[in-house]
Amino acid sequence: MSTAADHGTNPAPQPAPPEELTGHEYEVEVGPVAHGGHCVARNDEGRVLFVRHALPGERVVARVTEGHADSRFLRADAVRVIEASKDRVEAPCPFSGPGRCGGCDWQHAKPGAQRRLKAEVITEQLAHLAGLSPEDVRWDGTVEPAPGDKVPAGEVPAWRTRVQYAVDAEGRAGFRRHRSHEVEPVDHCLIAAEGVSELGVAQRVWPQTASVEAIAATGSGDRQVILTPAPGGRLPLVELDRPVSVLRAEEARGKGGTRTIHRVHGRPFVRERAEERTWRVSGGGFWQVHPQAAELLVDAVMRGLTPRKGEMALDLYCGVGLFAGALAERVGEQGAVLGIESGKRAVEDARHNLADLDRVRIEHGRVDRVLPRTGITEADIVVLDPPRSGAGKETVRLLAGLGPRRIAYVACDPAALARDLKYFADAGYAPRFLRAFDLFPMTHHVECLAILEPAEKAA
Repeated sequence: MSTAADHGTNPAPQPAPPEELTGHEYEVEVGPVAHGGHCVARNDEGRVLFVRHALPGERVVARVTEGHADSRFLRADAVRVIEASKDRVEAPCPFSGPGRCGGCDWQHAKPGAQRRLKAEVITEQLAHLAGLSPEDVRWDGTVEPAPGDKVPAGEVPAWRTRVQYAVDAEGRAGFRRHRSHEVEPVDHCLIAAEGVSELGVAQRVWPQTASVEAIAATGSGDRQVILTPAPGGRLPLVELDRPVSVLRAEEARGKGGTRTIHRVHGRPFVRERAEERTWRVSGGGFWQVHPQAAELLVDAVMRGLTPRKGEMALDLYCGVGLFAGALAERVGEQGAVLGIESGKRAVEDARHNLADLDRVRIEHGRVDRVLPRTGITEADIVVLDPPRSGAGKETVRLLAGLGPRRIAYVACDPAALARDLKYFADAGYAPRFLRAFDLFPMTHHVECLAILEPAEKAA
């Protein structure tokens, strides 16, 4: 075999890898907030930085956490504040800050400022992805706090009823650092609901354990922990500070794999209370994490839809049946409700929870696949609460084809909401109004509700 040297030539030089910029520091003027819990800034070279732990209008020293010379943008942390915003406070949580716990984005902002930042994100996403202004969606720009969450600056509402703790190699419970698999050990979490904190998860050691999910159900007093063993690990005996059910989770391998839940002792479910009903939620299934969220969202959705006796209603991505149950009570015995949910365990729970309402039917499967097979050609009202990725163009097309007089879209991600509102506009539906709720204080997450009508009615 001949080589380049045999022919008197040198191999082509390999291009040098781009300069790694992690650790570089830049003094920057912080610009507007962006979706995801950071603000936009530019260094002296005009390069875009997405900066965490900063606020609009501040001047900070930003240390790069990700990026190299060829990156389209850099990620950075504000490690020193030169000129502070009037909205800045000292973070109440001792585990918050650059390189620390990645769970909360806005510990350093006053509560009212957090809600204004979230409103700015919603406004920007609507404009960028749907070409809509707040006036177009009939929204006054307010992000509403949940009842009891309007606290003074420097205080933190303890609202999170489901907390997923990661466990490090030494068995210490904590939370992942931002965009990292590294664990920040903690001895408490300020946003954890009282019922979660009472379990004392962060105060004990968890050998051979990968994660611990702690759940404190609203209204029933049920407590539950779900343990995921480390690879090859055996779960420890659980002795917590309160009576608790224990489940074991096994994560399926591969992308998109689902986890299997096994009961160790106690109930395999918790009982949540809302709408004067008890809701069974099995194996860590979905339920709103803020204790006020279920009642608040049901009230807002029903006010927006104004259900009438005898109507046909759809509850898509129905979970354990919360909205389906509320709809069934309001459409009465002459009405009908169809719920569709892709999670098998959630479908079983929904059927159990609504077994006394023979006008409710729950189907299992993906909405875009199941809905065409149901034989339903018309619907009066629809509520959909899709996952963070949104409903998508095909599902929106199917819903518009049923001709509902009103649609309630519950969204936990403003970008997905904006994309789907564009699809609804193309299908002939426009917002009657929009509301936004701060159901995730201290984080960048926000819940929105859009009520839609046929465009000629909403005009």
